[in-house]
Amino acid sequence: MQRMADRTATVLALCLLATLSLADGHKFDTATASAVDSAINGDHRSTANKARDRYRRPRETLEFFGFRSDMTVVEIWPGGGWYTEILAPALQESGKLYAVQYSVNPNYGYQRRYFGSFLSKLGEMPELYRDVEITHLAAPYELEIAPASSADMVLTFRNAHNWVNPGYGEQAAALTFKVMFDVLKPGGVLGVVDHRWPDPSTEDPAAENGYISEERIIALAGAAG
Repeated sequence: MQRMADRTATVLALCLLATLSLADGHKFDTATASAVDSAINGDHRSTANKARDRYRRPRETLEFFGFRSDMTVVEIWPGGGWYTEILAPALQESGKLYAVQYSVNPNYGYQRRYFGSFLSKLGEMPELYRDVEITHLAAPYELEIAPASSADMVLTFRNAHNWVNPGYGEQAAALTFKVMFDVLKPGGVLGVVDHRWPDPSTEDPAAENGYISEERIIALAGAAG
């Protein structure tokens, strides 16, 4: 019971704090700082992707979550791989990355495009991405994203608003969070980044603006554990 309680507390805390000030988080150790900075500044990243750093703040975000370069990390729905091109090199020497894509046969055009560009990215630079393990998450059909209780950290960036949309389904949303919870080690961290809707009473899950309230994420994460 204590293992479950410890893990649940960590999941809930990070879901909430992901939307707050990044200044209150952790600090990288020396090896992690070097690995992350090298990945962020690497020549493998396009000028366009680097230009987004000032807005998406990858270094500060990963530091806030307590990321370390020796972790086993699961990235949920990486899309075209904007964060993967940072996570994979940073974890290459001492860690492990699972990149959990959409269904192996995506139903939606945007998913097929992102999945295709993701595979192209990895194929063009095998020296950087050879150790990335691709799995799939499409509730309720494809759920084996990583071994149970194996991950130090599960990360997902700007995806949660899709899971609370009525088109995704309440049961699928609950199952998605349960799958993420089940692969975390006791004390593992679930880091959720999305656009924050400030007032739950006016939140519209069906809206296409990509915003979601903290309370909704916390409720889903809490129910998973």
